[in-house]
Amino acid sequence: MNSSQANPLSLHGKKALVVGGSSGIGNAIAQKLRAFGADVHVWGTRPSANDYEGVEGSDLTGLGYTQIDVADGDAVKNVAVPFDALDVLVLSQGVVLYKRQEFEIEGFRRVVDINLNSLMSCAARFHDALAASKGSIVIISSAGGIRATRGNPAYGASKAAAIGLVKTLAQAWAHEGIRVNGVAPGLVDTKLTKVTVANPERLRERLEGIPLGRLGTTEEIAGIALFLVSPLAGYVVGDTIVADGGRTL
Repeated sequence: MNSSQANPLSLHGKKALVVGGSSGIGNAIAQKLRAFGADVHVWGTRPSANDYEGVEGSDLTGLGYTQIDVADGDAVKNVAVPFDALDVLVLSQGVVLYKRQEFEIEGFRRVVDINLNSLMSCAARFHDALAASKGSIVIISSAGGIRATRGNPAYGASKAAAIGLVKTLAQAWAHEGIRVNGVAPGLVDTKLTKVTVANPERLRERLEGIPLGRLGTTEEIAGIALFLVSPLAGYVVGDTIVADGGRTL
């Protein structure tokens, strides 16, 4: 009995790239995939893996690392990759700008470039490799893509578009054996949500709107991503799983 038969979640022998995998949800996913046997490489924004030492929510142990600005489409197209095949592509890059910066066109464009345009750049870059391996793509969007995001028009719009992109790429590429799915997390304690999580009054207000009454964890989101790239989700195509504790009900 091979490892995949013994454990359908096993990723032994698989190669994975997690874009935005240097911290937060992306890092939790990268480590989850590694824990289940995958050879995992991550892309981040800092010069080297050592620059993440001491950063909350960052553990690059056992992960390959490359610095890249994914908002630069040419950089994505031309960056060297440390593998000759790819089975799993997780797109977890994301940014949010506060203090109404997203209402200014410069801020709006920056957020859309990272949260949406870079998704297509990365997916297109690795399409051929994923078609060859009959691989999977998981796009991390947000529950903010299906409800209003007060003060953050670019974030909300880009995440809504990411959910739409999952559907379109899934339909376009399924016949080639590429399964495209997504996860839309709700309020999870990461550096992007510190403006809420670190503010007791704001956090209390948000928790009151979540039926489960608590924050989500990066580990919970990582578990969903693991499921989506596994054979257990072999017939799941174009879906975005909302994991928000019931916030959007």
